Amino acid sequence: MEFECSTLSLWREALSSYSSRIQSLNKPNLVSLDDFYRNELPSLLHKRNPSPFITTSELSDLMRWKLTRGKWRPRLLDFVSALDEAVVKSASQKAFQALPDISKAISELTVLKGVGPATASAVLAAYAPDAVPFMSDEAMVAALGNSKDYTLKQYLLFANKLQEKAKELTAEGESFTPSDVERALWSGAVGAKLPSSESDPDLKTDKSKNPNKRRRKR
Repeated sequence: MEFECSTLSLWREALSSYSSRIQSLNKPNLVSLDDFYRNELPSLLHKRNPSPFITTSELSDLMRWKLTRGKWRPRLLDFVSALDEAVVKSASQKAFQALPDISKAISELTVLKGVGPATASAVLAAYAPDAVPFMSDEAMVAALGNSKDYTLKQYLLFANKLQEKAKELTAEGESFTPSDVERALWSGAVGAKLPSSESDPDLKTDKSKNPNKRRRKR
């Protein structure tokens, strides 16, 4: 999935393939963790309005989701799981209340040991997917060309690009959030690595028209 692509049907196809891509990875507990992150956690956070917060247990499950869907870094999970409940609650409350100031919200969360801009973005995206996208490696590569810089400055550039792409796609008649854009980019990147027999026909056909160009830009 090229970030510059403006064909709405391809974005819709990539997004609709997200769940099957999750399953295709065959990683232990990823399906249930993804359901927790995309469905259960947002509901829990919004039920705590007007002062939403995340618990240490929920943050640990979010970290398990992030590491299982991406690269496994066990020390991060150890750090997060050991965080004091009151500290996590206070930091997350300040972060959610700081929105829509994404920079301030990210900064409030990164005071927690083991929580960098990427994990902080996942926390905020669970609460405000219409404003904050998760900083995944795959989406970073697609939008910015690399996934090596996990700084706040880089995240803000990334978030802005996904927000603009979401507006562009929504203007085409489909309702897209920045988080939808991230999932579509992730789905496209994972799908490109699958054997052709496991790829969706529509996406496979599109890639076959000019496969070298698409792979080189990813």
